[in-house]
Amino acid sequence: MRVYFISLGCDKNLVDSEYMLGLLSEAGHTLTEDEAEAEAIIVNTCCFIHDAKKESIEAVLEAAGYKETGKCRILLVTGCLAQRYQSEIRAEIPEVDAVLGTASFDEIVTALQTAEQGTKPEVYKELDYLPLPGVKRINTTCGYTAYLKIAEGCEKHCTYCIIPSIRGRYRSVPMERVLAEACQLAADGAKELILVAQETTLYGIDLYGRKALPELLRKLCALEGIEWIRLLYCYPEEITEELITVMKEEPKICRYLDLPIQHAADTVLKRMGRRTTKKELTALIRKLRKELPGIVLRTSLITGFPGETLEEHEELLSFVEKTRFDRLGVFTYSKEEDTPAAAMKGQIAEKEKRRRQKELMQLQQKIAFENAQKRIGKRYTALIEGKLPQENVYLARTYMDAPNIDGYLFVESEERYESGEFVKVKVTGAKGYDLMGVNTEKKKII
Repeated sequence: MRVYFISLGCDKNLVDSEYMLGLLSEAGHTLTEDEAEAEAIIVNTCCFIHDAKKESIEAVLEAAGYKETGKCRILLVTGCLAQRYQSEIRAEIPEVDAVLGTASFDEIVTALQTAEQGTKPEVYKELDYLPLPGVKRINTTCGYTAYLKIAEGCEKHCTYCIIPSIRGRYRSVPMERVLAEACQLAADGAKELILVAQETTLYGIDLYGRKALPELLRKLCALEGIEWIRLLYCYPEEITEELITVMKEEPKICRYLDLPIQHAADTVLKRMGRRTTKKELTALIRKLRKELPGIVLRTSLITGFPGETLEEHEELLSFVEKTRFDRLGVFTYSKEEDTPAAAMKGQIAEKEKRRRQKELMQLQQKIAFENAQKRIGKRYTALIEGKLPQENVYLARTYMDAPNIDGYLFVESEERYESGEFVKVKVTGAKGYDLMGVNTEKKKII
């Protein structure tokens, strides 16, 4: 069949999508980029917060429309929304022919075949199951950058979060499997590996009885062809001396950490079920900057959490101003059913949440713009990602920039480069979150 695939949500969900694409291709199905020509449409959904849920529902409804206006005969829904709202999807969107839970994506081919035969399957394995399909992933990002999911699920049980109920307990992917997949990605041309999980820092605790991320990183750094390794979703309370040492000693590991702290007021952190305090966060950030000069720190915050007072909001603003994160995102609190926070007193109006979000983002914008100005005159290695039409300007990223969430470095050069090449760049200017620069060498370096 001709299959059109829609992947929504986070990069962890994207990896599941790439596995499913590999399974479908291996089974002989043809992937198409034209939904009107597709005989089957698959939507891999997200429902982490309200906006993601809305986007997923709209995507499913739009796909259902192609049963009338296109050639679509089969509509499958997978992922987090399918896991959480199985019965609602069946009742409200009868055009859906099959639903698969988060731990069942490895059954995508069987589900498609069953739906084609006229049966409407519902595939839901136990959430403790870890799908490890023995298939070559189809990398949908680009050939030179790839996400590497090293674990599934979470057991932190933060009071605002539904992930444990839709993704299950924490399950590490066996190290030999991670390394084999990384070798395959490198063989296919990947130069940058981005390690992801709900929490990367706990990797191995369930399989080996210890935090094995440092060991895994050393082995990944030994792989030929891999030049950058980037870490996302590192919970601050789980960062160890050993991890810092590995980052210090291994030049392939980008000095870039994503630390989702969510807040800085101890009272709010406690209500969130977080396991750090402002004092501990301050000490960790100071240590990281001392031990790893040049490290870029990204974080995410939640504003408008139930009961958050103006004083607690001001405390968070003060923390952001003093800490000066390089990258920062702010989410307004999303009230999710079946979470402890949804039943808490002191729910805050949406208008006030957005006001506080805007205040935080305006502060961070000022910090980010000032940080960008300080990079003028410095030299960096940059990964070419494309070229602006009809200009001698290339789009690039440095170690400071994760794809899709951070800024860009615009490189002026008379030389011709291909996407995926590394070049040396001198920063000559800054505009907003982005940098401008010139190539300082007449040849690529990798």
